[in-house]
Amino acid sequence: MKNKIVELLDAQIENMDAEEINSLLEIPPKSEMGDFAFPCFKLAKVFRKAPPMIALDLKEKIGCPDFLNKVECLGGYLNFFVDKSMFARQIVENYLSDSNYGGSDEGQGKTICIDYSSPNVAKNFHVGHLRTTIIGNSLNKIFTKLGYHVERINHLGDWGTQFGKLIVAYKNWGSKEAVEEKGIEELMRIYVKFHEEAEKDDSLNDEARAWFTKMEHGDEEALSIWKWFREISLKEFMRVYELLGMEFDSFAGESFYNDKMQPVIEELKQKGLIKVSDGAQIVDLEEYNMPPCLITKKDGSSLYATRDIAAAMYRKKTYDFSKCIYVTGLEQKLHFAQWFKVIELMGYDWSKDLMHVPYGLVSLKGGKLSTRKGHVIYAEDILHESIQKTRSIIEEKNPNIPNKEEVAKQVGIGAIVFNDLYNQRIKDVIFDWEKLLNFDGETGPYVQYTYARAASVIRKIGDVPSVYDYSVLSDDVSMALLKEIARYPQVVSDAAEKMEPFVVSRYAVALAQAFNKFYHECQINVEDENIKYTRANIVIITKSILKDALSLLGIQCPEQM
Repeated sequence: MKNKIVELLDAQIENMDAEEINSLLEIPPKSEMGDFAFPCFKLAKVFRKAPPMIALDLKEKIGCPDFLNKVECLGGYLNFFVDKSMFARQIVENYLSDSNYGGSDEGQGKTICIDYSSPNVAKNFHVGHLRTTIIGNSLNKIFTKLGYHVERINHLGDWGTQFGKLIVAYKNWGSKEAVEEKGIEELMRIYVKFHEEAEKDDSLNDEARAWFTKMEHGDEEALSIWKWFREISLKEFMRVYELLGMEFDSFAGESFYNDKMQPVIEELKQKGLIKVSDGAQIVDLEEYNMPPCLITKKDGSSLYATRDIAAAMYRKKTYDFSKCIYVTGLEQKLHFAQWFKVIELMGYDWSKDLMHVPYGLVSLKGGKLSTRKGHVIYAEDILHESIQKTRSIIEEKNPNIPNKEEVAKQVGIGAIVFNDLYNQRIKDVIFDWEKLLNFDGETGPYVQYTYARAASVIRKIGDVPSVYDYSVLSDDVSMALLKEIARYPQVVSDAAEKMEPFVVSRYAVALAQAFNKFYHECQINVEDENIKYTRANIVIITKSILKDALSLLGIQCPEQM
């Protein structure tokens, strides 16, 4: 229907193409203002008329085709009132004809690499890591929906002098039994102990550097201890990923690129990009209003930028990506801008396909959340706490539902994920238990509960034949729901373009709200079978889209709540 209106306007407006007309066409906030509205303000200069006059002229030229009930002018807007039955038919048929509704094949034959999560080995997977993990996972699902092949890369922080320190700490104050039993908690304990002791005895730092040098030179003992620490850490990380229902295609971390950095440094030298500054090797970026990009330290050791450049070149060669996306905190904005520029200066036009997707901080409202030690809030703890709190709510509200534990897990985890993705990623996220576990607010549990309500309606009706009497759907409430259904493909496309999962989460709430109004005002299980089955089919469609939208966020839907 929208396309037909675009065609009508395109035939009458010479100075604007169909694409621009389509982008300007709005859905009015109130149904009495029409189903679509076209603002005429942009045409004022071209036609040398006031927008209301332009709207009147266009109305006369367009007339009232059979798919429209009427066309009205309101101020500088041209408002279109579509034939409700025809509109309903088109929306439903569009949905029924597309097995991947909301998706597309735009990414067919293209690969996107997404670098996200990337916790540091031997350090806590804390609540801050949840943001990159949740955002990256959602982007993976959105781009997959659009036909792209996505490489999910977990670029582990598994190299550097901290491992030399950890080896020294382990040899002095650790034991195999304690590490095996307590995992990262024990590794963190001895790491903290190292720093305390190194303040009193600086020779420990020299010892740590020596052990890291051994690692870099392939020393068998050093590497075997490091590999063991890595395995211990991954085991703990995997528990978090399992709770979140996430998988990765690659865990190749910083260590993987050890033998790939020297060729990069040589290439930078050959292309005349390297300068020496106080013994360090840099790429001067003053011309681009940035500090220099450090390639090697005075002692010749590499830095994050060197590894990131080597990793990007490896990924381009291995995956031939159309986009390589890095989901990290906003504080790393300069770091990415610097080495992206270095790739460009090396003459690689694919530098434009490297994208930093930044996000804000995580803060905590109210009392202290469960922690294992000190001020560190473990991701695993916060996820389990959410499950526990959800279990208590279920016990109170609906203690007899089947699969109680699984429902508590799906809703508890879903609440945290949804809370993280409900606003633009650049905004800070606040953990507020009262808000995020609210079944009535703009939350994950609210959307999940709506899905469960729709599932309950269908269970009560039983088998639903494919009956569609479109005249049944011509009321304002049904139309409002159908318009939300029609919006879904554009929502997914916008979320991908902006790399903003919140576009999907906001849509999920809007769809849930429209459905709940439909549920309350349009009785579904009635005697008239035409009405009953038509409305039931709309429930089935809504239920399917709610499930799909939540899956794009990384959230599951319980059938009962």
